[in-house]
Amino acid sequence: MTIKIVYFGTPQIALKSLEYLYNSQDFEVLAVVTQPDKPAGRGKKLTMSPIKEFALANNIKVFQPKSIRKEFDIQDEIKKLNPDFFVTFAFGQILSQEVLDIPKYCTINLHASLLPKYRGANPIQRAIINGDKETGICTMITELGLDCGDVCQKQTIAISETMNCQELFEIISSLSPKLIESTLKGLVDKSITPQKQPDTGVCMANKLTKEETQIDWNNSAQNIHNLVRGIYKSPSAYFIHNDKIIKVLETKVLNESNPKIGEIYEANKEGLKIACKDGCILLKKVKPEGKGEMFARDWYNGLKSR
Repeated sequence: MTIKIVYFGTPQIALKSLEYLYNSQDFEVLAVVTQPDKPAGRGKKLTMSPIKEFALANNIKVFQPKSIRKEFDIQDEIKKLNPDFFVTFAFGQILSQEVLDIPKYCTINLHASLLPKYRGANPIQRAIINGDKETGICTMITELGLDCGDVCQKQTIAISETMNCQELFEIISSLSPKLIESTLKGLVDKSITPQKQPDTGVCMANKLTKEETQIDWNNSAQNIHNLVRGIYKSPSAYFIHNDKIIKVLETKVLNESNPKIGEIYEANKEGLKIACKDGCILLKKVKPEGKGEMFARDWYNGLKSR
């Protein structure tokens, strides 16, 4: 039996799963649903999502609703395709019950956490920011409500002390295709029985606020290090120096202390040492406002030469 799916996704992290399902003889990708093209870059040129680019290159039908819940003409077009499943992965819109009722079986969502922990928009970043030693991926049956459906399968992923969010994105992107595949096949042949999520352990992974991304040197060195890793280039932790935004890209926690909290108290070939409320942190790489990425020591040496 060939399993017919409509794939809902938008960013790069969802691309490998689409590619895998498209290239498998066991699946037929009938169409993709992705977010509308958005302006990007300095020129604000309209840019297609990675999912749309792949679909067009492979002659897959593309739908781009502003809100799939309200665009009944698109819902009707998808119904005519008679899909067995919807597969959603970082799509970016909430589905209505009318949409969820379209596929023969159900809608399967790939969520980047070990549910019920980190329901919501930023599970990858939140896991690192909170200093977790592990996270994972889940396939779940989508229901009305936020990431609350029955879980089909889980896979645990270790988080190292130096791993940043982009590295975790890539690991999740690489592991997701086979978990989606085994979930879909398991639901069809009834070898998988979805399990209700427990009521205990529920926590949310809310969107990051701009205030959260600014480094507070009165925090602990470990928490600052976790913040830098958790939002590496997405959007990046930062501090203000001489009225300029300095994004911090790489740090290291040092077992030192210094009373001058928030000040650079030593510069060496490895980077810049800044005292925190609890310990000290080494800035290794930064991106000053209006400039490219550079070693922190080079940025600091440039300041002294002025």
